Amino acid sequence: MNTTISFDPKKDQAIFDNLIKYAIAPRPICFASTIDKDGQVNLSPFSYFNLMSHQPPVCIFSPLRRMRDGSTKHTLENILEVEEVVINIVNYDIVQQQSLASTEYANGVNEFEKAGLTPIPSVYIKPPRVAESPIQLECRVQRVIPLSGLPGAGNLVLAEVLCMHVQEHLLNENNAIQQHELDLVARLGGDWYCRITKENLFIVPKPLRNLGIGVDNLPESIRLSKILTGNHLGLLANVEAIPPLDHNMTLDIAFDTEENMHVYVAQLLDQGEIQKAWQVLLKTI
Repeated sequence: MNTTISFDPKKDQAIFDNLIKYAIAPRPICFASTIDKDGQVNLSPFSYFNLMSHQPPVCIFSPLRRMRDGSTKHTLENILEVEEVVINIVNYDIVQQQSLASTEYANGVNEFEKAGLTPIPSVYIKPPRVAESPIQLECRVQRVIPLSGLPGAGNLVLAEVLCMHVQEHLLNENNAIQQHELDLVARLGGDWYCRITKENLFIVPKPLRNLGIGVDNLPESIRLSKILTGNHLGLLANVEAIPPLDHNMTLDIAFDTEENMHVYVAQLLDQGEIQKAWQVLLKTI
């Protein structure tokens, strides 16, 4: 087991504030367009953001108070005046422009113009959408929950989605989004981002409606393997019962040691060949 070092958010505040952004990541980006009561538009990104409900569909994002003086940001001030926001999803094509929009321009400066992005009218609310964003969510603010008045404190914005706009090329014939086409980005710690490309996407089979047998019910020779990782064991244990031996299946390889057999099984599992992996194990247990 690796040793750990502990950090207290009160005693080690500066270090903790930095480390937590590396630890809780990647974080999707809420690129929020808002408007004040005088019609001035603001556009700003927030990485403390996610989807929290389906019925009704509600997103939460959190504009933090500024660390230097505890003051609030224009996005929050606008939302308190006009309880509407467009959440524009950020992909790789606009990642540098959304970063530029995070600059603390003076009140009244239009970040659409500064970032070189195109405002287009929303259907149900006043704030404009970002035309270049692959997906735009028109939202009505349900509630704002301030967490404290301290510098760095969050203000949870509960935003109910009234309408979602998706660029047509991202949808297949069943109106399902093609995940690899989105080319999403997300925030990490410091200046780091990550890009969700086709090459780094992978599938994790959902647990069965019926209970999986669990790692504790795997045969000991499998469970205590020095080759198979926790991920491998999780895949093998996500079955309702250990499958029966297929007597018609012949192994295309011979193993001189159990370790070599487990190396081969690990390769099968990494390729998604779970049933074949089980058959190899069953024929050699």
